[in-house]
Amino acid sequence: MARPISLELPPRDPREELRKRLEQAPVTHAEALLDSYQLLQQLHDHGVFELLRGVLSASDKLVETAVDATKSDESVRAIRNAIILGKTLGAINPEVLQCVATAASETLGCYEKPVIEPPGLFSLLSQFRHKELRRSVAFINRFLEKLGNQIKLRGSCD
Repeated sequence: MARPISLELPPRDPREELRKRLEQAPVTHAEALLDSYQLLQQLHDHGVFELLRGVLSASDKLVETAVDATKSDESVRAIRNAIILGKTLGAINPEVLQCVATAASETLGCYEKPVIEPPGLFSLLSQFRHKELRRSVAFINRFLEKLGNQIKLRGSCD
């Protein structure tokens, strides 16, 4: 009858394996280690570690202050308004917003107070001959109409 071959494996020592990997790390990852040492030195030079230590030591006070600040009605409204503004900006076509920004900078963009003489009645009426002015007035009119509809639907915006 055949005799089984005995297989004796030495016991595995995870600490010894880690020690060997650690000994090889400076050779294997020399460039990465040098970069990380340089980064650590820059963080130390700029006082980032001191700042982080201060934040960690005062973390309870910071959290308490932040929570107290967000409990006020004004903070809640500000957060809600910021969310609504974010949604609104996300819904606006960037090309339309670029047109508004360009028109505003061309009209109000100078550093000095713009000197715009009020036009006379006939001059004002003659400006309505230009398609661009009529297009802008129609755009503003459509906006005001939608705003009026929203006010009517929601009651009042008090």
